[in-house]
Amino acid sequence: MNLHEYQGKEILASFGVRIQRGIVAHSPKEAVAAAKQLTAETGTGWHVIKAQVHAGGRGKGGGVKLAKNLKEVEEIADSIIGMNLVTPQTSAAGKKVHQVLVAEDVYYPGASETSEFYMSVLLDRSKGRNMVMYSTEGGMDIEEVADKTPHLIFTEEVDPATGLLPFQARKIAFNLGLSGTAFKEMTKFVTSLYKAYVESDSNMFEINPVLKTSDDKIMAVDAKVSIDDNALYRRKQYAEMRDLREENPIEVEARSVGLSYVDLDGNVGCMVNGAGLAMATMDLIKMAGGEPANFLDVGGTADAKRVEEAFRIILKDPAVKAILINIFGGIVRCDRVAQGVVDAYKNMGDAIKVPIIVRLQGTNAELAKEIIDNSGLAVHSAVQFQEAADKVKEVLG
Repeated sequence: MNLHEYQGKEILASFGVRIQRGIVAHSPKEAVAAAKQLTAETGTGWHVIKAQVHAGGRGKGGGVKLAKNLKEVEEIADSIIGMNLVTPQTSAAGKKVHQVLVAEDVYYPGASETSEFYMSVLLDRSKGRNMVMYSTEGGMDIEEVADKTPHLIFTEEVDPATGLLPFQARKIAFNLGLSGTAFKEMTKFVTSLYKAYVESDSNMFEINPVLKTSDDKIMAVDAKVSIDDNALYRRKQYAEMRDLREENPIEVEARSVGLSYVDLDGNVGCMVNGAGLAMATMDLIKMAGGEPANFLDVGGTADAKRVEEAFRIILKDPAVKAILINIFGGIVRCDRVAQGVVDAYKNMGDAIKVPIIVRLQGTNAELAKEIIDNSGLAVHSAVQFQEAADKVKEVLG
């Protein structure tokens, strides 16, 4: 579950991480009120107006701008709220901006130069350990840094049994070239950031940039946070932060009816029971010359109601030219699934306008094939994996 910048910063602040302070506004009028409040609380004279969408590279698309007075705050907020923001991480259509974050200006003059760093905490799946990834090249796309200057990216592995140790936090601050007060501030920052990552059950915390201010404070100027969906049952305060407007509407609907669904860019819809079989089915479709349009796991209870719900979800994608149903009848009998497919097909009437291939294997597979073949419906049955692949290739022409 992805969060907005302001939500990520709220979590960081709750764990003692210094952040660039800001207030969310949903209209230009609210933005002006937020700017006045920030000035009263922080003394800032300028304000940064940031579009709040689930995408990086907002500045490149015109979603982050500096306002030097209240008139500019209102004008900039008015131009950003309601726009379709296109960034390197969105589609060509962009994402509609519903709100902005009015933030304090933290690039004020002082005794030393400001510096920007990159830092993220995430899981290294190959090693089964968390890691802190960091670089002196903050404020830039980390992919570009990795491509052109990979020697400027550092990683620090963290044993989950011990957590981030003090010497590791000091090592990170040293590698970033800090000393004195900024060095001490960075060690505190890294320690608190790692604690926030672990105790919020996050998949990732990415701060770009981490800023060393002109008076040697270390703070998070941005925050890109992803919470592990599997942990939301025990992190209800974070579950409430979910913004469904930022998510794929088909995936949202599928989740509401208990289906595990991921939208893809292909032309063959998949309806499968079991994640492993679903992945194999997607490979099967590609080998047959098609492209999977989705990942959909209906689970172990593939009855008529559930199959019908799955059909409706898949058919919301106009790119789908065929549907492959691939069920292994272990927990559920194949004949019951076949009857569920037939019943769902009849209930939906003319809503199904694409060819359907049904491959059922396992308990009562032969009986299931008879039910499909004798249904009188435009459904192609298969028993073997290769047979299903051949039928997919056939219906795609």
